[in-house]
Amino acid sequence: MNSAPESDYRIPASYRRMENMHIVFWLLKDVSWCMVWKPLGLLMIAPTLVIAVVIAWRTRHVASEWAHNVAIVLWIAANSYWMISEFFGFDTQLFAPGITGKHLALVPFVAGLLILAYYYLVQRPRHARQQQAVLTREQVR
Repeated sequence: MNSAPESDYRIPASYRRMENMHIVFWLLKDVSWCMVWKPLGLLMIAPTLVIAVVIAWRTRHVASEWAHNVAIVLWIAANSYWMISEFFGFDTQLFAPGITGKHLALVPFVAGLLILAYYYLVQRPRHARQQQAVLTREQVR
């Protein structure tokens, strides 16, 4: 995964249209969850998640975009699992002491946070140091 400067990243119009459609699917999924429209909510999981994965794949060459888009994939996965747990009534079922079905959604939520933490605490500072080293070498010449 290459850390291209953010100023070099451009979103093609076809990608932007897909991202906009992704937002429509995501909102339909969440409105369906809120209104307990089980069939539509369950149906919207697939396009929402698939498009999120495609977006993450297409941005894999830009570290910041990839990290955030993978975190979104994990967020949607966690959110979808949480919705399913409520729709099918196992959200309050105990799986371990103090851990209900709903709490299991924390696994992908935390995974997304860890990816972002790694990006912000390791990758981004490393990239900034590398950029500074390149600038310093150019100044010496």
